[in-house]
Amino acid sequence: MIIHTDLNNFNINNPILTIGVFDGVHLGHQKVLEKLKEIAKEKDGESVVLTLWPHPRIVLNKDVESLRLLNNIVEKKFLLSKTGIDHLIIIPFTKEFSELSACEFIEEYLVKKINVKHLVVGYNHQFGKDRKVGYEFLNECAQKFRFSIEKLDAKLVDNDKVSSTKIRGFLTFGYLDIANNYLGYEYFISGNVIEGNQIGRKIGFPTANIKIPEPYKQVPKDGVYAVRVKLNGDSYYGMLNIGSRPTIESTLRSKNIEVHILGFDKKIYNQTVTVSFVKRMRDEKKFNGLEELKQQLEKDKIEIKKLFKLD
Repeated sequence: MIIHTDLNNFNINNPILTIGVFDGVHLGHQKVLEKLKEIAKEKDGESVVLTLWPHPRIVLNKDVESLRLLNNIVEKKFLLSKTGIDHLIIIPFTKEFSELSACEFIEEYLVKKINVKHLVVGYNHQFGKDRKVGYEFLNECAQKFRFSIEKLDAKLVDNDKVSSTKIRGFLTFGYLDIANNYLGYEYFISGNVIEGNQIGRKIGFPTANIKIPEPYKQVPKDGVYAVRVKLNGDSYYGMLNIGSRPTIESTLRSKNIEVHILGFDKKIYNQTVTVSFVKRMRDEKKFNGLEELKQQLEKDKIEIKKLFKLD
């Protein structure tokens, strides 16, 4: 996959294009991308995905406090690269860009700069100011500028339409299994390991405290999770807690994310770790002291090792 951030010299053979946010690159998106590649092969063209970054709400400072996204741009590049598309175009979203009308965007970018031959869109595709422009408008533009267009039906999982909004909701309310089923992979987060208060180490469960750099990253519901861990190219299993650590710091308001990596006891401060959420084990609880907490962690560890078929 070739990544483009400058379209001044963009010149490829017979571009077959789709446009969108692709937050999560979930099964619905994957359906669009599979069709995109299929058409590109049939028409002897190249598959092209166009997206915007940063997210428009960040640039326009519109309800940023409530913004939650499944992916940052690095994660999105990774997920899209796995789909096998030929090209990814990332247009920097600016306030100036936001002033373009839908018609101007299509003519200036899709037609003049990309020279689109065929456009593939999802069942609920909308774009432009306030996302008010849909398939009917695109179809009119296609006729005007002489490119073909195709609208796909929704991807259904258990007779339900897959969407990024629904997946964010599943994660918020603790329905991890459903979220992963809609994504088509295990939801993951990445962050830097920061120094904690060493309480876990004192009771035999040293943890890596993870600080996510993006405030808008969707974090699953508070609780204990079985996770896969990637660190420096190596893979591990772990038990992760999201919450406020009520047994230790009942007044702590900010979310704490800490993972105990099974069979691992090295200091990894300032390193990047990625955790993939496999199963939500239980809610976060407040215990009557560290000894009771330790006993519960021992039980959690046994259950998680059974899940991963360890020992």
